[in-house]
Amino acid sequence: MKKLISFVIFAICLSTFTGAIAETKPVQLSLTPDIAVHDKDAYIKGLTLNIWGENPQSALALGFVNGATGDSKGFSLGIFLNYAENYKGVQWSLVNYTKSDFVGWQTGIINYNKGLTKGLQSGVANYSDSFTGLQLGVVNYAATMKKGVQIGVINIIRENEWFTNLPNEFAKGMTIVNWRF
Repeated sequence: MKKLISFVIFAICLSTFTGAIAETKPVQLSLTPDIAVHDKDAYIKGLTLNIWGENPQSALALGFVNGATGDSKGFSLGIFLNYAENYKGVQWSLVNYTKSDFVGWQTGIINYNKGLTKGLQSGVANYSDSFTGLQLGVVNYAATMKKGVQIGVINIIRENEWFTNLPNEFAKGMTIVNWRF
């Protein structure tokens, strides 16, 4: 316990003193976005440890709820939720949500992206407005798909036609596999 307390004190001091020199902050510790070592607008380039944190970042984010604002990147390991505006990297949590664009790998029970997704979604339910890549899940949904494959129990690519453009696209909805190229 003494080592953990010492590490936290060291991280706060390091973050405070180096933050005065540089525009970015190397470490963020957050109970909530408003109760944190640094303001929620500070760009974190390094490590964030969160109960609930929310910063623009290029970081390893560890916590219960990890929020990333602006154009962020890194590895977010959240127990309950990862959310972001635009994100490049890896998001692992029970629920992953991106408001705009996502590039990388999401894994969780629910992966939900409102914008363009490029990469891999693996989870029970995967949703993307626009998708390129591979969706692995029980239920996979893409409103539009430039190029990609869905593997799961229920696979829906809304823009596909029913068996008319084989082999480039398969169907609007299929079990086991669906695609568009």
